Amino acid sequence: MTENQNKVIELVKQTKPLIFQEMTHEKVTEKGAADYVTNVDVAVQNFLKDALAKEFPDIALIAEEKENLGLDPAKSYWILDPIDGTTNLIRDYHLSAVSLGLYENGEITFGVVYNPFTEELFCGAKGEGAFLNGVPIHVSDQPEFKDAVVSFGSSPYEKNRAKDLFPVFYNVFMNCADFRRTGSAALDLCYVACGRQHAFLEQNLKPWDYSGATIILKEAGGTISGWKNEKLPYLANADILACVPQFREILLQLIEQKC
Repeated sequence: MTENQNKVIELVKQTKPLIFQEMTHEKVTEKGAADYVTNVDVAVQNFLKDALAKEFPDIALIAEEKENLGLDPAKSYWILDPIDGTTNLIRDYHLSAVSLGLYENGEITFGVVYNPFTEELFCGAKGEGAFLNGVPIHVSDQPEFKDAVVSFGSSPYEKNRAKDLFPVFYNVFMNCADFRRTGSAALDLCYVACGRQHAFLEQNLKPWDYSGATIILKEAGGTISGWKNEKLPYLANADILACVPQFREILLQLIEQKC
């Protein structure tokens, strides 16, 4: 990692005491159906917005709790989810993460995903590898899909998708070993990267949901695309299929059978 990348990693780690402090007087606002924002989200976003602007004044911020208008694909952006897994945070279910990615030249080149509850920090940089707490990670070499563990997101903010989503999940479930549902897309992607899971599927994820973990997964040897194998847009919503390389074709087939 470069000096600047290590500087960003340290800034992300500094959110832990802030998160725990803000949780002592938690305030929850419902933005939409099953879609929440808390004072924790806002505090983390404000801290990182100011810290990143000070260190990197030429790079703008795209974040969940702000308007993101007039985005230019030719520019560089930080893409931030201050708390990925806000519902988990509210329920004291310790699967939430700060997720930050650097978008430049049309791709994500650096990412950090940090779970302050477990103190697991995933990071990756283009051409530099992927790491969990400083130790290199790699996707699983599990050979048989029947033994695969697959995670999914249920798109709780858009329950009208369920009638189309769940037949896909059922088709996958009947061909793999088991499912997992963490409630944090960023962590699910990192769990594929470090070999705990073999695939992750969810529809209509926002850029801050998936951008930070994308480069971590790629550098760990994983693959990621849309559900029709299309390239990810990074500055727009996307249906996400992330998996180990050996299971990509079977997952694309299982999705296509029900879509």
